[in-house]
Amino acid sequence: MARKGILSTDATAAPARRTAADRLMPRGTVGALQSSLSKLQENAVQDLDPALIHDAGVADRLGNDDSADTALRDSLRVYGQQVPVLVRPRADQPGHFDIVYGRRRVIALRELGQTVKAMVRHLDDKALVLAQGQENTARQDLSFIEKASFAAQLDALDYDRQTVADALSIDLPMVSRMLKVGRAFDVDFLRQIGSAPGIGRERWLTLAEALQDEALRDRVEARMETLIYVDGSDTRFEQVLAWATGAKTPKQAKARPLPARKITGPGGVSLAQVKRSDKGLTLSTTGGFALWLDAHAEDLVKELHDRWQKERSED
Repeated sequence: MARKGILSTDATAAPARRTAADRLMPRGTVGALQSSLSKLQENAVQDLDPALIHDAGVADRLGNDDSADTALRDSLRVYGQQVPVLVRPRADQPGHFDIVYGRRRVIALRELGQTVKAMVRHLDDKALVLAQGQENTARQDLSFIEKASFAAQLDALDYDRQTVADALSIDLPMVSRMLKVGRAFDVDFLRQIGSAPGIGRERWLTLAEALQDEALRDRVEARMETLIYVDGSDTRFEQVLAWATGAKTPKQAKARPLPARKITGPGGVSLAQVKRSDKGLTLSTTGGFALWLDAHAEDLVKELHDRWQKERSED
C-alpha cells in the first residue's frame, strides 16, 4: 500500500501526534482566522486613487448623458460619495484595480480630484461580468439596445447562454431574441446613435434587416458622422432608420445650429472663427493672416488631411 503523505487529509490516515500548542489552538483555527480577515478586508470600504482604477468588463452604456453626468458631479462635490463602487485587483499590476461597476462615479471623482470609496473583491472574469450585468439590471435604466449589445459582447467573448441570462436577469429565450439584434450592430455604430431609450426590439430588428444589404449599410455608415447635428438619441435612430429604409426623415431630426467657436492666440488675441453645420465646416479670419492663409491653403489642407488619415489608421 502506498504510504500516506504527511499533509494527507484522508480520514483513514493515522492522526499525527498533537503538541501542547496544538491543543491550545483548535485544528483549523489559523485557516478560519485567515478567511475571516480576508472577508473583513473585502467588506471594508477603501479610499483609492482614481488613477489606479481602470476600465474592465464590457461596454454597457452607448452614450453619455451630459446633464446627468453634471448632476452626479455636482452631487459628489456637495455631499460626497455615499455609495461605494466595486473593483477587483489587477493580477498583472499590483496596486491597480479593474472597475466592476460605478464607472460614472469614478470618472466624476477623478474630475473632482477626489479619492474613490471602493469595495475590493477578488473576482474572475465571469464573476466580473455577472456582477456588472446584475448591478446594471437592478438600476433598470438600461435601454433595450444597451442590454442587447451587452449580451452580444458577452456572447462574442464565448460566455455560455446561461451566464448571459444570469448577468441580465432574463430567461434563455429572451437571450436569443436580444442576440439577434445585438449581433447585428457593432458598438461603435451604436454609440453614434446612443441608448435610444424609446426604441424597442421590433424597430431595431427593422433596421438590422434593412442593413443586411452591404451597399446600403456602407452608404448609411458614410453619413453617420452627421448625427452629431441631431438632438436626441431616439431621433438619431429615426434618422438612421430613414436613411436605411427610405422613409421620410422625421421633422425632429433637423440639424440644430451650433455656435461659432473662436480661436484665440497669446493674450486672448482673436485669430479665427470656426463654424460647423450640416453642410460642412467654415473657418473665417481677417487681415494679413487671412491673405497668408489663402496663399498657403492648399499645402495646409493637404498636411492636415495627411495627419487626419494617419490618426485614423492608428486608431
